[in-house]
Amino acid sequence: MFCNPYQDFSKMNYNFRSARPASLHFLAKDPSILINFSYFSGRLLLFIPIILLTYCSSCLATQPSFISRLEVRNFITYMLNQHQYDMNTLEEVFSQTSLRPDILKLISTPASAISWDEYRKRFVNMERIKGGVGFWDKHAAELGRAREIYGVPEEIIVSIIGIETSYGASTGTYRIMDALTTLAFDFPRRADYFREELEQYLLLAREQKFGLLEIKGSYAGAIGIPQFMPGSYRRYAVDFNHDGKIDLSGSVADAIGSVGNYLKAHGWEADQPIAVRARIRSENFQEFLDAGIKPLHSVKKLREAGIVPLDSITDDTLSALFELNSQGNRQFWLGFKNFYVITRYNRSTFYAMSVFELARAIRIARSS
Repeated sequence: MFCNPYQDFSKMNYNFRSARPASLHFLAKDPSILINFSYFSGRLLLFIPIILLTYCSSCLATQPSFISRLEVRNFITYMLNQHQYDMNTLEEVFSQTSLRPDILKLISTPASAISWDEYRKRFVNMERIKGGVGFWDKHAAELGRAREIYGVPEEIIVSIIGIETSYGASTGTYRIMDALTTLAFDFPRRADYFREELEQYLLLAREQKFGLLEIKGSYAGAIGIPQFMPGSYRRYAVDFNHDGKIDLSGSVADAIGSVGNYLKAHGWEADQPIAVRARIRSENFQEFLDAGIKPLHSVKKLREAGIVPLDSITDDTLSALFELNSQGNRQFWLGFKNFYVITRYNRSTFYAMSVFELARAIRIARSS
């Protein structure tokens, strides 16, 4: 029978004649020892907390570990056959990996709907602006080199790192192995995605030669200063300081170069606009809002539909119309290719706008 470590012992069926829980029959195999109830009951009560603690400990010890689960054994076999991964290593690691119910609760809790103004205040504020200026000053050489190589402005890289982890101050406290295994095998809705990321994490650890149980990050399995998922780590992270290893948790230089490389790989265009405000001069704009955030329509086509950018943008530039509600007022914006690229980092219009506005504020603050 499965033993529940969270069982409420206050609700157990007590046999008051023996002054003990009925389920703890092992306390008195011989009823004759309870003849003098007044003598023994007080002493028996002294031992009940110890017995209950032993009972709970045995429950925890008998809970099935990940290594005993069939789907995990099948996954180990897959890693062995597909990637020639060492089975002893996997068996040892999975036997020490913990199921994290708190992660399942966090990832299953629906995000409360907040306004653009509320979202913006979380990230575009004086604390992050000042932090961004300081981060840029401290790492100006690496940021300048990333701009030269990848074409991504310094302030965009600074802004992303600032929003993701407060410039490396908050990279996460969950063991990545615990997080990804919990989500891969106990979160059915996105199990395939997290199982793939678990596979990528195992391969990453073998390539980078770090301990699988050593690395910590977010509850969703994102790693390091720029919060890369393991698959992105393997595909886009770079050894930007040329020390022979890629370390997104400990090397700011590697984090800076990796963010630049990620954006470039997703289509960043150097010296091109990100987003501009627009004015609506007709009622024929809803179809463009409904088209999504991918830039599909030329500025010329939008102008002809009565959607006019408030900055100078060439007619052949592809764009997408999106809307923000600020202080009760509808704002219309045009997002270009670089705006869309930022949404590949986090697929949220609010996120991309926060990166854009924080970056702009950091550049202005640093210039002044």
